[in-house]
Amino acid sequence: MSAEENFADVHKGEVVASIAYVNGRRDREVPIDEVGQYIGQYGGQSDDQSAGQSDEKKPGHAPSMLWIGLRNPTPELLARVTGELGACDKNQEEMLEPHRRPKIIDYGNMVLIVTITVEVEAERPVFGETQLLIGDGFLVTVRRGATAAHSPLRERLEASPDLLKRGSDYVASEVLDWLVDRYVAAAGKIESVVEGAEQKLLIRGAKDSDIRRLYRQRRDLLRIHTVVSPMAEICRRLARVEMSAVDEHARPYFGEVADRVLRVDELFNALRESLAFAFEASLMIGQAAQNDTTRKLASWAAILAVPTAIAGIYGMNFEFMPELKSPWGYPVTLGIIASICSVLYWRFRKSGWL
Repeated sequence: MSAEENFADVHKGEVVASIAYVNGRRDREVPIDEVGQYIGQYGGQSDDQSAGQSDEKKPGHAPSMLWIGLRNPTPELLARVTGELGACDKNQEEMLEPHRRPKIIDYGNMVLIVTITVEVEAERPVFGETQLLIGDGFLVTVRRGATAAHSPLRERLEASPDLLKRGSDYVASEVLDWLVDRYVAAAGKIESVVEGAEQKLLIRGAKDSDIRRLYRQRRDLLRIHTVVSPMAEICRRLARVEMSAVDEHARPYFGEVADRVLRVDELFNALRESLAFAFEASLMIGQAAQNDTTRKLASWAAILAVPTAIAGIYGMNFEFMPELKSPWGYPVTLGIIASICSVLYWRFRKSGWL
């Protein structure tokens, strides 16, 4: 077995797809070790770009695009692919580094976009990373961590060859739009979690476990905001700033993605504020219940103070107390106690304290 065959077998599970498209239709699979040769021979501009320029550059060949998909690639595989495509050392180093926030880097002949994906598992967000390397006639997507496969998107685009004919920059905008769809799906799941938390807080009030869970949920939403919000600026930059790897005809599509990102980010912010409002409402409900308990205790304390005071007076055992020798002293004293307590109970009941 040759070294090239051994390399391909070792990294077979990391290469999801390496497919060449001609005029928007699937042409053939391109082995990793032939990527550089293929790009040099067939890679080029899309139909939306200057046809005369493309024919002059690659006479006799239809516009072609190579779409490579990698999943959790090793540094060796990633270095091999980027090297075949002619990426610079800084580009390769950047793609090997883990990232916590989205970013975009223009290397002149290539554009690197780093996105952070969000999936929801067991009511908690799980973050992954997707990188897009856009170049003339090729697109490389690199997935790391918990992120959904791009195969549904690839199948949808393959069903519409006119979309794939627009070039790698347009396909990159479709990938970003698909990632926004995943944000929307995550927002829907988190919204259900937030609604459940709101109901618990409003029905039974805020307990210690609820407060800890609420803090964790708000931290999760804040983390999501930090990875979603920069995506809008990245897409706006792709839509407005001139880059050699992004054709002017593809820029409006990135602008549409930027608008969607802003709406999704507003949704996550609204969920975070909803948790804050629910927590404040539960605190007010708990405070109102505490005040009600305090009023009841104060009312009963006032009622019980009457017999306590009267019994305390007659319990001082003075020798000269005329009521002690009166045959009506005891029943009269009980009547006075009952009357005063009844009046106090009626007044407190009327005022809503009891």
